[in-house]
Amino acid sequence: MDVVVDGLTFPEAPRWRDGKLWFSDFYTQRVLTVDPRGTLETVVEVPQRPSGLGWTPDGALLVVSMLDRRLLRVDGGKLRVVADLSTLATGPCNDMVVDAVGRAYVGNFGFDRHGGEPPRTTCLARIDPDGAVTRAADELSFPNGTIITPDGRTLIVAETLAHRLTAFDIAADGALSNRRLFAALDSCFPDGICLDAEGAVWVADARTPRVLRVLDGGRIERTIPTGARFAFACMLGAQDRRTLYLCTSTGSGPAMADKRDGAIESVRVDVPGAGLP
Repeated sequence: MDVVVDGLTFPEAPRWRDGKLWFSDFYTQRVLTVDPRGTLETVVEVPQRPSGLGWTPDGALLVVSMLDRRLLRVDGGKLRVVADLSTLATGPCNDMVVDAVGRAYVGNFGFDRHGGEPPRTTCLARIDPDGAVTRAADELSFPNGTIITPDGRTLIVAETLAHRLTAFDIAADGALSNRRLFAALDSCFPDGICLDAEGAVWVADARTPRVLRVLDGGRIERTIPTGARFAFACMLGAQDRRTLYLCTSTGSGPAMADKRDGAIESVRVDVPGAGLP
């Protein structure tokens, strides 16, 4: 495992685009990029904490703003509100995937995790390009990392507290249907996920220091230990998309703001990335 960047507070939502890795660092409230030489740059600051990232078809960056439960668009380095999700999101918003036509699917915790509320299920919100907000799927247990297959027909979401990956069919209008189990992961708390060209899903396990390569049906094909830090998200990138980038930290929650032991780490794998994000 190679360390690409360290000294972060809590990195999340890694994305590969334009020859760089993009990611959010929660407690410095920044969206950052790092290039193959290790050069770190700040893209934008998001005062209410950035999480999921994606792009519209015209190349504009979309950012989930966690604490005020909004979807933002970056225009000329400035933030503009695309949608207010507070009527649907019953906890801080988290990860997101944006499809090929610009529809964003955004998850949320479902409860105040750090405030001591008991867990409860919640929904996945869909935000259309015109800003309309729809409840895309319900009764999800901490919907987190989300991916879309290359053909645009299937969405897979990690339900962290249900220890599973759940798949849906995507209709032409973005509606989700045919909910089904992609993988039951009884010993795993799946957080961020990404897809490879063989249809396997890389899963960051938020409670055990490892990432898993999981096949449809639930068979774990490969396990990569992450040492002293947990992996909270992953993304296949580099020119050949065979570098697995990991967002790692020794823990999660507000205490990580002062600890600053978060990192971006990487390891080479055999099968390239595919699909979105």
